[in-house]
Amino acid sequence: MSGIISDKAFNNVFTATKDNDTMQALVTAVYELGCLAGAIFALVFGDRTGRRWMIFSGAIVMIIGVIIQVTSFVGHIPLLQFFIGRVITGIGNGMNTSTIPTYQAECSKTSNRGLLICIEGGVIAIGTAIAYWIDFGAHYGPDDLVWRFPIAFQIVFGVIIIVGMFFLPDSPRYLISKDRIQEGEYVLAALGGYEVHDQETQIQKNLVIDSIRAYVCCLEVLPNKSVTNLDNSSGAGATTRYRDLLTGGRSQHLRRMLIGSSSQIFQQLSGCNAVIYYLPVLLKQSLHQSNDEALLIGGINMIVYAIFATFSWFFIEKIGRRKLFLGGSIIQTIAMVITFACLIPDDTQVSKGAVFGLFLYMAAFGAAWLPLPWLYPAELSPIKTRAKANAVSTCSNWLFNFTVVMITPVMIAHIGWGTYLFFAALNALFIPIIWLFYPETANRSLEEIDIIFAKGYTENISYVKASKDLPKLNDEEIEQKANEYGFGNSTEDPEKATAAEYSPSTSE
Repeated sequence: MSGIISDKAFNNVFTATKDNDTMQALVTAVYELGCLAGAIFALVFGDRTGRRWMIFSGAIVMIIGVIIQVTSFVGHIPLLQFFIGRVITGIGNGMNTSTIPTYQAECSKTSNRGLLICIEGGVIAIGTAIAYWIDFGAHYGPDDLVWRFPIAFQIVFGVIIIVGMFFLPDSPRYLISKDRIQEGEYVLAALGGYEVHDQETQIQKNLVIDSIRAYVCCLEVLPNKSVTNLDNSSGAGATTRYRDLLTGGRSQHLRRMLIGSSSQIFQQLSGCNAVIYYLPVLLKQSLHQSNDEALLIGGINMIVYAIFATFSWFFIEKIGRRKLFLGGSIIQTIAMVITFACLIPDDTQVSKGAVFGLFLYMAAFGAAWLPLPWLYPAELSPIKTRAKANAVSTCSNWLFNFTVVMITPVMIAHIGWGTYLFFAALNALFIPIIWLFYPETANRSLEEIDIIFAKGYTENISYVKASKDLPKLNDEEIEQKANEYGFGNSTEDPEKATAAEYSPSTSE
């Protein structure tokens, strides 16, 4: 939308958007409302449909929405039809963005989980660059090509998702959590390159079952809970309730959901979509560039964005989540300071420095804050609440995405450089929160992360400290620690645990 929202060809069909910042913002941001609705749908139905069918369905919904958008014509209430199409496309995207990181996290090995989800983030940047350059090329074509083709091109990627997911299995952790043990074993074996009955496959299966048991052990009201007894009362098949997201205890469901959601909120409040969605508009209004120059600079900036988005592919496990979060926030703060400082004099030559600030911001964002908020919530939550917690995180992302997309053009029109000062201040505020509350999860299995939170709760220490103090564990050691903290194979009947153990921890 960034390259077409203020284009004459688009404004001639959707006349209400012509020279109207608020309407342009609404046409753009209504997509985020659809994404929010899709994320809520995944929150409600994600555990019933499974990861595979949710992604498959999301792609189909996106394609339907795109078709509705591009068939809008003058004389047939085009703006209303376009609004409806964008909302429907957003619903499909919300379903996918809530589910794909969870699916990847549950199918990945400890050694490459961060890499694979960061590749997803990098592909988002590459997709953004493709969109910018399609906008740029279509801008020189006939009026219908200017806006219909860039929007319609989304169908290509939707088809790829549909075809790809048709041949892929559901996640092994999801299958085991739904009592489909044999199917889960088969997928675990296939992903690991082992036979189903190999010791390695069986250890991985038992670790997943222990993780499910940890969830069951930490339910608030166990006597009334219906649990399918599998593999020594594993708890596979237990239904996840919404209120389970609000519990504490050894699993720390609420804390983990809040930390994951905060990373998604911070991603949006950092100002990323103020730049991505409106960069050509910002260049024209703040730097007085022509439309062609603004599109060209925007396209080059997206190439820089895509290049730096590959940074995390090589360093995510070496540097770790915390350092990337902190480093990205610091550089983004500096970039926004440069941007607003260069705009204060209202001098054309000095204002060119703001372009450097925006380029620096997109480079830092691509390297750190683009992939991490999709990775962190997906790996942070325990298996039984992972789909719901990740959907809540995605809902937070799209809600604040909508807010930023709506307010940015209005802020630019009324307070100018103050817009970038606002985002600089927010980026600076992220740093102490990350330092105090974000534990390191690099090179940890999903089951090991359960141990980190059990350790922090049981020993009443900071969860950041717990992640630092806990040595790297192998599969056997994870099982031993699970027993030590009360949710392994040898744990006693969880119904005998005291009620006090299930109350939320007050430790920081």
